[in-house]
Amino acid sequence: MKKCQYEDLIDDYLLGRLSPPEREAFEEHYFNCSLCFQKLQEQDAIISVIKSQGAELFQDIYAREHTKAPSWLERLSAFLPYRQVAVAVATAAVVLLIVLGINYFNKPSSPQFIITDDLVRGESITLISPVIDINSIPTKFRWTSLGKNVKYYRVYIYNHELIWSTQTEENFIVLPEEVKKKLTAGEKYSWQVKAFSADGHLVAVSSRVQFKVMNSQ
Repeated sequence: MKKCQYEDLIDDYLLGRLSPPEREAFEEHYFNCSLCFQKLQEQDAIISVIKSQGAELFQDIYAREHTKAPSWLERLSAFLPYRQVAVAVATAAVVLLIVLGINYFNKPSSPQFIITDDLVRGESITLISPVIDINSIPTKFRWTSLGKNVKYYRVYIYNHELIWSTQTEENFIVLPEEVKKKLTAGEKYSWQVKAFSADGHLVAVSSRVQFKVMNSQ
């Protein structure tokens, strides 16, 4: 199977090791790449397991390698009742299944949506206003809220290039006066919103919607 050139960046992205430009480029790519999208979900699940239970899972391996201590099962059997030993073994088995069988248990099931005619994966954000032709320079930009699963949104306004961007936890922004002065009558503009989780990962993207300012007032 052909390997994607971005695949080696997945772990660095999840661990926050990419620079802002590298992070932005990777986010734009993986929402359009089915291979990277699936592998990111898999790696994220593995890293989450390691972060939450890694010390418990690996401390016995470290002890055996460095001190030749009895196995974790032997130590548990010596100090814990049979039921507690069984629970501990079952927990370790479940974690092992998650790590080894991640492709089976963690198949992507997110809906699909369209961005600039490319098929991407994730939850869609619907832009409410402004859209198409508007009578005057807009004061407020609004979009649908994705609820508590989103920590913050990034908003981008374009002409032929990026004019302005900002970040908010609300599902709207009020356009600053200095940005409104950059919008002129008769010109076409576009805007887009991206949603991010609490750990800073991109979770949803809107389509890029165009609007035209008919009058300057």
